[in-house]
Amino acid sequence: MQPSESPLHVRTLNGVACLSLSRVDRGNALSAELVDALLQAMQEACADPAVHTLAFLGAGKHFCTGFDLSDLATQTEGDLLLRFVRVEALLDAVWRAPVRTVALASGRTWGAGADLFAACDLRLLTPDTSFRFPGAGFGLVLGTRRLAERVGADHARAWVSDARTIDAPTALARGLAHAPIDPLPLEHEAREAAVLERCGDAPAVDRVTLAALRLAGRSGGGPGGDALADADLAALVRSAARPGLKDRIIAYRERSTRLK
Repeated sequence: MQPSESPLHVRTLNGVACLSLSRVDRGNALSAELVDALLQAMQEACADPAVHTLAFLGAGKHFCTGFDLSDLATQTEGDLLLRFVRVEALLDAVWRAPVRTVALASGRTWGAGADLFAACDLRLLTPDTSFRFPGAGFGLVLGTRRLAERVGADHARAWVSDARTIDAPTALARGLAHAPIDPLPLEHEAREAAVLERCGDAPAVDRVTLAALRLAGRSGGGPGGDALADADLAALVRSAARPGLKDRIIAYRERSTRLK
């Protein structure tokens, strides 16, 4: 278990590594420290042969409100570029994990949080969950191909370009989410129990077969997985490296504040 001040609470139960985002005061927004902690926890869990499932949870009301902009004033364009690259590395690691991946969303599941949800194999949500993909609003291309795998290219393009708010029924109808669950208490233990109820048993196939089945079920499936990952990273870097990224984020945040 991580120290109480850690941005990530980690516990392994019956082969399920529960990774609970624990920045409740920031809506579990993805700080640089939280992204690093997630990548480290994933690496350690996947190195454990007893782990068959990675589960992503959010402490408090919201699963994840996206990229943390609380320190935007002190960030350079280079800082922001590196942080977005690290987020893409996290999403790709989830997308290609050698074990089953599960996300349980509630409340705001926005931006990079929505991308994290979409990258998982099994996607559960509570009735109050809402999704938004606002990155294109400040010129960023992140997670769009993976989202299109879930909901189709037309819906993905519309959701991203319009930064629409997607409610739980729409997410279920379009395939972004698999199944609803009842509203849950805010404690880690209650959410971990809900995940264990759904996926406490190991998959019926081994890791190698699971990875092969996952790849075969995706468009472009086959040995080109690395090329697709490289293309995702290149698209992100090109969009983030365009001069004025910080100004675009500031302008987007100001527009969003006026619309609230």
